[in-house]
Amino acid sequence: MSDQPLNVLFLCTGNSARSILGEAILNQDGGGRFKAYSAGSNPTGTVNPWAIHTLKTLGYPAESYRSKSWSEFADEPEFDLIFTVCDSAAAESCPVWPGRPTSAHWGIPDPAAVEGSDTEKAAAFLEAFRMLKRRIDLMLMLPVASLEGVALRERLQTIGREADKQ
Repeated sequence: MSDQPLNVLFLCTGNSARSILGEAILNQDGGGRFKAYSAGSNPTGTVNPWAIHTLKTLGYPAESYRSKSWSEFADEPEFDLIFTVCDSAAAESCPVWPGRPTSAHWGIPDPAAVEGSDTEKAAAFLEAFRMLKRRIDLMLMLPVASLEGVALRERLQTIGREADKQ
């Protein structure tokens, strides 16, 4: 087993909210076992201020994040895990990453799409954070390094489907 951290990509369409939150949570909570990144297939170009506010409020690093295209990662690093976090229930089109990394879909409703008061927006971002944190916490309990391809993918997909039902 390698002492190198596993490279993980959180992938969404806009790379302004959910994928940024996932990157921040895994980098903070992963204990050095993972190096998380985020990107979008059609990035907005800016990180949603509510994502930054949520990270700061919950004590997570909130600096240096930017909305970027997945094309920045065409050559490096090589990813071990990829999570799509777009919301297929809202008919969002999820990007597909070519190649052989293990991938799973962890659909999260888009908090950036919430319109209304600041209280409603803050609540939407807190809920997206909570959902991602729960899924990441469950993943961190898996023996990721010892699971192979299909078995790992199935476990990660199950986390995406079942985490919020518990």
